[in-house]
Amino acid sequence: MNRMTMIGVVVGAAVAAGTGACTRPRAATETTERPSVSVAKIVRGDLAQTLTLAAEFRPFQEIEVHAKVAGYVKSINVDVGDRVSAGQLLAVLEMPELQNDMVTDEASVRRSIEEVNRAQADLARTESVHEVAHLGSTRLAAVMKQRPNLVAQQDIDEAQGRDRIAEAQVATARAAVAAAQEQLAMARAGQNKTKTLFAYARITAPFAGVITHRYADTGAMIQAGTSSQSQAMPVVRLSQNTMLRLIIQVPESAVSRIHVGAPVDVKVQALDRTFQGKVARFAEKLNLDTRTMETEVDVANPKLELVPGMYAYASITTDETSGVVVAPVQAVDRKDDMTTVLVVGRDGTLETRSITVGLEAPDRVEVRRGLSPDDLVVIGSRAQLKAGSVVTPKVMEPRVATEGAR
Repeated sequence: MNRMTMIGVVVGAAVAAGTGACTRPRAATETTERPSVSVAKIVRGDLAQTLTLAAEFRPFQEIEVHAKVAGYVKSINVDVGDRVSAGQLLAVLEMPELQNDMVTDEASVRRSIEEVNRAQADLARTESVHEVAHLGSTRLAAVMKQRPNLVAQQDIDEAQGRDRIAEAQVATARAAVAAAQEQLAMARAGQNKTKTLFAYARITAPFAGVITHRYADTGAMIQAGTSSQSQAMPVVRLSQNTMLRLIIQVPESAVSRIHVGAPVDVKVQALDRTFQGKVARFAEKLNLDTRTMETEVDVANPKLELVPGMYAYASITTDETSGVVVAPVQAVDRKDDMTTVLVVGRDGTLETRSITVGLEAPDRVEVRRGLSPDDLVVIGSRAQLKAGSVVTPKVMEPRVATEGAR
């Protein structure tokens, strides 16, 4: 290679280097002029609005089991934490007075039976006497008709008198039988009452549940539950825990949207679990002090994992819709009674667009007017953005909001 050729190569390389140095800053400048922004694509989807409130579990049923009659605890068969079935024997009372009353009532019944038997025997005797007297009177009356002068009138009058006396005695005997039978019925009623009271010595569970408190021990004196509550001591406290009531205080603003049967997600932080339930009932009346309505959700608890008194967060679905245009809540800007979004056009130009929103969830909103599917809306920071700017959109994957929707 001669000297002139080498000079030409060096000059060409320098020119090429100079040209590259001039073009690279221009490309960098173009990139700087079009900043990258995070956007989301508008789609159609399902949306649900939920109300999440703190609530407390209570037993489905809870009672303090009292004795119907007074007595000493002869035996108690349960303790705290025991699971019992309906009708299971909890305790037995000892009541000597009632045992004596049962003996007295038995004797009274036997005596009443004997009185009935005696009255019936008297009735049979008087009926026989009346039958003979009536027969004699009838015969004399017949003879008097056939042969008027054969029988003295006095004899006929005396026969008729004996007949009427015997008839009256029969009526008295029948009344005595009825009285004796009534006395027997009263004696048996008294005996049945004593037997019923004596049956209360066996205290049983009215429903299946768990013993949550034991008040009495063997030998303790238990007053009748019908006496003064300051004196009557219960035997045990029984709670039905296989089904629990979740008591929710719904604010006045949401009362009209609460419906029986609405699904409820119950999140128990103590167990780090979510249980399913439904609105079972509500008071249909506001508490005037708190302006809330007490609402109950039934939550099945077959394994007794939930304990009454636990707190939970209940999410009630108050409204839902499907197949609507939805936008991320981060894209919506509310100011001066105006709701707007920043839309990125096909050429990258930003446009401020007014929208009308409907149902709202924690992370998405229903757009009833102003946006269409496949529109791109800015979800990142908009502090340095304004309408008319040209940007480079970076589509972000929409966040699934199952927990927020339900």
